[in-house]
Amino acid sequence: MKRVLLTISYDGTDYHGWQVQNNAVTVQEKLQDALQELMGFRPDVTGCSRTDAGVHARGFCCHLDCPESFPEKAFLLGLNSILPQDIAVREFHEVRPDFHARYDACGKNYQYHFYVSKTHDPFLSRYALRLEHPLDAERVGAFCDSLLGTHDFKGFCASGSSVEDTVRTMSECRLTLNGEQPMISVSANGFLYNMVRIIVGTAIDVSEGRLPTDCATEIFSSCRREAAGFTAPPNGLILNQVFYKEAF
Repeated sequence: MKRVLLTISYDGTDYHGWQVQNNAVTVQEKLQDALQELMGFRPDVTGCSRTDAGVHARGFCCHLDCPESFPEKAFLLGLNSILPQDIAVREFHEVRPDFHARYDACGKNYQYHFYVSKTHDPFLSRYALRLEHPLDAERVGAFCDSLLGTHDFKGFCASGSSVEDTVRTMSECRLTLNGEQPMISVSANGFLYNMVRIIVGTAIDVSEGRLPTDCATEIFSSCRREAAGFTAPPNGLILNQVFYKEAF
């Protein structure tokens, strides 16, 4: 057996997140179904993280052990021919036997997409949040800058999380204006439950004047979820890339 790292993309609209659950269809379940059909047994698949229901991925990573006899090209072609159309395996890398998709990750990049429109757009709404008015670039930019560095992000974490260490280092938080389809890109060494969606919701509240541009100071110092903004819906969020120390 050899350990391989798969990079997959998926439209999360019709899935209840990544991880296998009882009475809910998930991306991991569909991937394991396809792997079982391809290899003749159902392998364990370990993901780099969980994603919530409705969240998408462009570069989600997971590892599994497969027989030495499966060459990369045949593996990719065979697996993608079995997977549903909203899931695709993009890359296949053989890694060391003790590699772990989650614990060896040193960071991730998420993107949150918007579109500015007075009316609902059925071609954009699966992958972007509709805004009636453009984001205030100056206010949102100042808020994003205040998140950079190492902080306790407990106030940006949804209730119910069991994580004890809530300190994270954020290396990027940036609003990109692309006409009527702006985007917020966030990179950090780790993320808490709903952290990006709460950051985005807070950025929207800052843009519209419901919160001050320096609200992060109070959120960090108080660690109170109530000090931050609302949780943005999942449809605009994409796990864009996972970073590893070693190159593949």
